[in-house]
Amino acid sequence: MAKLFPDHPNLVGGFAPIQMECDAPDLVIEGEVPKDLFGTFFRNGPNPQFAPRGEHHWFAGDGMIHGFYVENGRVAYKNRWCKTVKWNKEHDAGKALFAAFNPMDADESVQGIETDGLANTNVIWHGNKLLALEEGHAPFELDPETLDSKGAWTFDGKLVGPMTAHPKIDYETGEMLFFGYNADGLISEHMSFHVVDKSGKLIRSETFTAPYAAMVHDFMVTKEHVIFPIMPLTGSMERAMSGAPAYAWEPEKGVHIGIMPRNGSVEDMRWFRGDPAYVFHPMNAHTDGDIVTCDVCEFEQAPLFPLPDGTPGDPDKAIPRLTRWTFDLSRNTDDYQWERLDEVACEFPRLDERFAGRQYRHGFLACDNNPEFSIGGFNGIAHGDHVTGKFDVHDVGAACATSEPVFVPRADSTEEGAGYLLANIYDAERKASHLLILDAQNVAGEPLAKAYLDHRIPFGFHGNWRPGAN
Repeated sequence: MAKLFPDHPNLVGGFAPIQMECDAPDLVIEGEVPKDLFGTFFRNGPNPQFAPRGEHHWFAGDGMIHGFYVENGRVAYKNRWCKTVKWNKEHDAGKALFAAFNPMDADESVQGIETDGLANTNVIWHGNKLLALEEGHAPFELDPETLDSKGAWTFDGKLVGPMTAHPKIDYETGEMLFFGYNADGLISEHMSFHVVDKSGKLIRSETFTAPYAAMVHDFMVTKEHVIFPIMPLTGSMERAMSGAPAYAWEPEKGVHIGIMPRNGSVEDMRWFRGDPAYVFHPMNAHTDGDIVTCDVCEFEQAPLFPLPDGTPGDPDKAIPRLTRWTFDLSRNTDDYQWERLDEVACEFPRLDERFAGRQYRHGFLACDNNPEFSIGGFNGIAHGDHVTGKFDVHDVGAACATSEPVFVPRADSTEEGAGYLLANIYDAERKASHLLILDAQNVAGEPLAKAYLDHRIPFGFHGNWRPGAN
């Protein structure tokens, strides 16, 4: 019999799980959904099926996909769990069996069982496949219409090891580039790099050794380079086996950033050094001659994880702000320039993906202007103009919090930034969520439309748009 969820910060309020799958064929709309908005907005996030076993972490919930199907001014919705090996075994048992980070805490019945992960972080459409992603395993495939689970996808058996939750898709070539950390299956310095062509065929795989074992959540790609940030949220199997945190903040290790030419190999990697910081998500990067520019949401100290002895970090240092790194490849040094672009707390940066890896102007973020910042509490959606320096913000409303905003162009031929922003909003007064649609060129203006659910979408991570077929 299922047990009550504990009173844990990541299991209450906007984080609280929902315990159902459902279909809503025609959502109530306030405003008008643009007629040229045609496709599906997919969202992913952790939604534990049962009360957790042992210590809980936000990153440890079962993946749940939420699909908003938009056509002819109407919005339909459905949600489904990613029915992984873990999900199925726990569903049959009626309780949690697996532990979040320490396998020694798992139930005896599943000790040593190989799983296909949680599939709880991102969801992308590439090579005619809908793939749910998390960084410890291969992608997990679902049917894009029914959201039925199909299982792990290893690119016809060619992928060895994990895939990041943040691949980069080159708009011009259709290639998908990605990496994996802990690529040998254990917490280690071993990393991999892969390229998949536009049809979904894995065409390149390489491995390399990072300066130390770390949680490498995301990376950056330009037309000419691939950038790997190794930052001191370190992993240690020895620490985990002793009962200490598997991942912890070790600032003394500093930041190491590897830059590799796309037309070269991992043997051509050049490493740069910087002061302690952590980045979950970059906005974009581009190369101009010998200059590589990376715009990132940077924390002074990694949030959500403790120090090696288990003591919590400093919350005043765990506030993300938009920051620019500039690397001059013509200089015979290993340092780089650092510039704060704005002081507002912001995360989940996105852009017009047609300009990913290239010179760009427009960026979009979830932001928070509360005096006391907390993860999950973003109260605004921002548009940053990198040419004018202007920062426009849409306040999502009292008692409301927003997810990552996702940009959808009006058409492939439109200018950069001409389109819509889509985001899930949780309304604590209604105790339910709605889909928000904004004009990306007038973010501070009134919403174009809101599509209302009668239940909550728990705070999650990432989403993407699948264009409709004409």
